[in-house]
Amino acid sequence: MNNNTVGVVGAGVMGSGVAQNLAQSGFTVVLIDINEKVLQRTEAEIRKNVRFSAFYAKDKTKVESVETVLGRIEFTTDYSKLATAYFIVENASEIWEVKQAVYPLIDKYAPPEARVAADTSCFSITRLASLTARPDKIIGMHFMNPVPMKTTVEVIKGYHTSPETITIGLDFLARMGKDGIVVNDAPGFVSNRVLMLTVNEAVFVVHDGVATAAQVDEIHRKCFGHKMGPLETADLIGLDTILYSVEVLWESYNDSKYRPCPLLKKMVAAGLLGRKSGEGFYKYK
Repeated sequence: MNNNTVGVVGAGVMGSGVAQNLAQSGFTVVLIDINEKVLQRTEAEIRKNVRFSAFYAKDKTKVESVETVLGRIEFTTDYSKLATAYFIVENASEIWEVKQAVYPLIDKYAPPEARVAADTSCFSITRLASLTARPDKIIGMHFMNPVPMKTTVEVIKGYHTSPETITIGLDFLARMGKDGIVVNDAPGFVSNRVLMLTVNEAVFVVHDGVATAAQVDEIHRKCFGHKMGPLETADLIGLDTILYSVEVLWESYNDSKYRPCPLLKKMVAAGLLGRKSGEGFYKYK
């Protein structure tokens, strides 16, 4: 086990951002996905984002080349590559059946002493830890998008998460240039119990014809000083991820306040997922 090697499972939007941030922080990264095309697309996206960050960097003397950064990332479908990782960040889709399939593979191939961070926005860390033989080594890390630009991570302590795992996790984040705020485990934690309600209600406002998406976001930016409105944020996160998260909260709490807006469900069914599909509440092409 090498304490400079990190496994990242899932090469979607969040996995891509985590892998890039890790590589730019000097870690060796094993980025795993079951889909070769996704890995190829992610490699191209990381290449573009590293160039972008280099162009806007204030201190050019500390900027590494794209090839240097990409040289630290291995793109693979092979879970056995986790054998040297001391830390793993799981970024699988927010679908229980998907995550349920991933954790036994991590258990099988990662070193027994390796820590695993569940990068989830809604699932209980205690519930995820029940899928493994190492529940004391499972911790929640809710990274925010875009990962390389965010300096703080919501860290979640599961029922069995050990103090040592928390210490290792916070040190891991510090090496990425991030602070961690540790909270207790409950579906949605702090950020998404509040954010998903806000986004879902904002979609209802559009659905009910009270205002347009642009008006909803303008009110939040100009009246409350938010950098982004809730529907701009939804497009950035991905409307499919928003829907999955709201559905998890609805299932977890059995509370009608988490009932997904019909417009949100309709847009996801139509493939209007936000920035990643080119259109959501706004068009990006």
